[in-house]
Amino acid sequence: MTNITILIVDDEARMRKIIKDFLQVKNYEILEAKDGEEALEIFNQKEEKIDLILLDVMMPKLDGWSVLRNIRQKSKVPIIMLTARGEEQDELFGFELGVDEYISKPFSPKILVARVEALLKRTIKEEKQTKDVGGIIIDVDGRTVSVDGKLIEMSLREYELLKYLVDNQGIALSRDKILNNVWNYDYYGDSRTIDSHIKKIRHKIGKKGKYIKTVRGIGYKFEVK
Repeated sequence: MTNITILIVDDEARMRKIIKDFLQVKNYEILEAKDGEEALEIFNQKEEKIDLILLDVMMPKLDGWSVLRNIRQKSKVPIIMLTARGEEQDELFGFELGVDEYISKPFSPKILVARVEALLKRTIKEEKQTKDVGGIIIDVDGRTVSVDGKLIEMSLREYELLKYLVDNQGIALSRDKILNNVWNYDYYGDSRTIDSHIKKIRHKIGKKGKYIKTVRGIGYKFEVK
């Protein structure tokens, strides 16, 4: 799996480095936090980007349980708890709060990676085929777009263009790249057709149209801030 971002939360720098080194071999992007407060700060800033959290229980400032409670109030992001405790009661408590997996320290980094991959595959497979980005909801199965609960009428090409931008949010996409991926490689038309479609999409999604940024000299980028 590519384009997967994992947040490692542990107060031990050595532990974070070990985990990071093994996960980066699998091409995962890594974010790090040294305590619970920093973890919440990073999560609140980059919630849309984070696909899984490895969360230590015993930490200064804010422990893992508190971080877990806070995140579960607004997100179902997969969370694996890292704990030196192996008591059944602690694990049951964690599952009640919404933990997806437990790994007790000390552990084999290879086993940790295997658990991470298994959980990601399971959650991505079970994930509903909908994307909610800044109030724009894309239903992949129904091929529909809603904005703040209102269904937006779009042509198939408008839908595919918006979805492509959302799937690559934060990335500046050239007009040629958009043509190749949305109109397919056999399209030989004028790239200005993209500008026309972007204009229509912006109009249809109203205030959310500001998320589609024009990148001068390149093309377009979808970015929610």
